[in-house]
Amino acid sequence: MNPSVNHRPRWRHSLKLRLLGVFLVLAFLVAFIFISGAQKAFTLGWKEAGRPLLMDYVSRLATDIAPDGLPDIDKARALVERLPIITIDITGPVVQWRSHPDTPRPHWRQEPGADDWGDDENWRALVQRRTADGHVIEFGLNDAAVERRPRMFLFALVALLVVTTLAFWYVRRLLRPLDAIRAGAMRFGSGDFSQPIAVRTHHCDELGQLAETVNTMGRDIEQMLQAQRALLLAISHELRSPLTRARLNTELLPESPEVNPQREALLRDLNEMARLISDLLESERLAGRHAALNREATEPATLAREVIDELAATRAEARRIVLRVDDGLPAVSLDRVRVRLLLRNLLDNALRHGADAQTPPELRVEHAGEEGIRFVVRDHGPGVPEDQIAQLAQAFYRPDSARTRHAGGVGLGLYLCRLVAQAHGGRCEIRNAHPGLVVSVTLPAPRG
Repeated sequence: MNPSVNHRPRWRHSLKLRLLGVFLVLAFLVAFIFISGAQKAFTLGWKEAGRPLLMDYVSRLATDIAPDGLPDIDKARALVERLPIITIDITGPVVQWRSHPDTPRPHWRQEPGADDWGDDENWRALVQRRTADGHVIEFGLNDAAVERRPRMFLFALVALLVVTTLAFWYVRRLLRPLDAIRAGAMRFGSGDFSQPIAVRTHHCDELGQLAETVNTMGRDIEQMLQAQRALLLAISHELRSPLTRARLNTELLPESPEVNPQREALLRDLNEMARLISDLLESERLAGRHAALNREATEPATLAREVIDELAATRAEARRIVLRVDDGLPAVSLDRVRVRLLLRNLLDNALRHGADAQTPPELRVEHAGEEGIRFVVRDHGPGVPEDQIAQLAQAFYRPDSARTRHAGGVGLGLYLCRLVAQAHGGRCEIRNAHPGLVVSVTLPAPRG
């Protein structure tokens, strides 16, 4: 994975978070548009129709307070108790009374340019009534009572949020199979075909059909891989017997100056073929899901020296390998045979492709912090093109543009190293060192 991806916002890579954001924005927009539209429609559509109704209603309230022309304070007080949202101010020669003496008198002029019922004079015509004896009854709104009441906007917003949450939950439930499909695809990609993607048989929609299609594809790939492995194993096993007979017949050839060169060349080819067959068998064992490791307590430095000594017994140039070991390396639990195979392949690769270099190959055994231990092998050869680095650990891949075929090898060495590292729960990394190539194998180090 590209490290830069981790620094991007998480929501950009999460369908669930983006879907939640869309639903929240939708809820706020619907609430704003609905409330704003309703208020605007009421202001524009009901202004002229509501004016005569409001005037008639105010006239009726004034008649209830002053049925005989003289305002009755008890009736005004009863009206305020019945309608706490209004205020009543009575002024005149006899009665001076305010229902809410602590509140300021209403000022009806609106902001300049506002769409209202006009100026203060027009508002007074709506909310003021004069009795026959000269009293003025003025009605207003009790702002405190209005503020204490829950606002319609909050009610509408909460309702819309609830509806949006339910809609999001339902859509999320519909898209839940995507999680199972993603997990199944990752299992298939890692070579685990034992568990198919769960399909909801009671409600098989397009996502269910997609899951079934991916399951079918996984079964086909598994059968293809099993057939390929069976073919390789069969060929490898069948080739061992004729190779053994050919080697025996070659060794039985009479020794003479004329025959010995051909005899030695044939033995080298037979040994190379035997090694190739062994590597094929080992790669198939490690590539399986149930690759078993025979772990035992191993000192990494001692194992590295043993591998160098084995190579030096058959190849004089192996004595030039420089071994560097960190101090205090502990004994760890490793499969000695597989790790020995890994180191042999790495060093053999470095000897082949750094043979023309003045600087000898290097093997470093070092601490890898909390990750465990690390084996690092470097040659000082020509290296490989950068665009081919990622393919080096594939089976039978050879970057012939940088390393000619006369250098030997069939493209299984680094592939086997990657399989051994993965079987131990580690990783194999390859990079150019300019000059040369560096192969770094990090292995977890459970104590032996």
